[in-house]
Amino acid sequence: MRLALAGLALATPAFAAQNTAPGVGPVSGLPVPRYVSLKSDRVNLREGPSKDHRTAWVFQRAGLPVEITAEFETWRRIRDAEGTEGWVLHSLLSGRRTALVAPWAKGETFELRERADDKAQVVARLQAGVIANIKLCTGTWCRIIVQDVDGYLRQEKLWGVYPNERVE
Repeated sequence: MRLALAGLALATPAFAAQNTAPGVGPVSGLPVPRYVSLKSDRVNLREGPSKDHRTAWVFQRAGLPVEITAEFETWRRIRDAEGTEGWVLHSLLSGRRTALVAPWAKGETFELRERADDKAQVVARLQAGVIANIKLCTGTWCRIIVQDVDGYLRQEKLWGVYPNERVE
């Protein structure tokens, strides 16, 4: 969930050109882009990489997956599942991997399976937009946990993990 304060969160042009291609972050040495999650229930999304820049959004959902697209000093440019971009302090982000269940399919439900097999027993039905903790991904299936229910969902049904990405 996020709270709109004003307008769209757009990167300041002076910083927009940094890290637009896949590679390594100049500050962290970690891959850019990469997925992380929000550490707190209140995270300000700013228009640029400093507290002097206006807050454009306030995220209010700890664990929400976001994609880091650039780094500048202690700031990370992130993008959410809806495509909104802005800058947050790196200390408000966690390396814990989470994903949203098919946020593009509002109103639909998805079957969480006992095993990584389309014919395996269904252990739960998940609504689109539910946050799942990622335990592992094979490139095709991900083992996830949602409210203590453990199971498998096809990787293509998750936002927060790249196609064919392996997570261990």
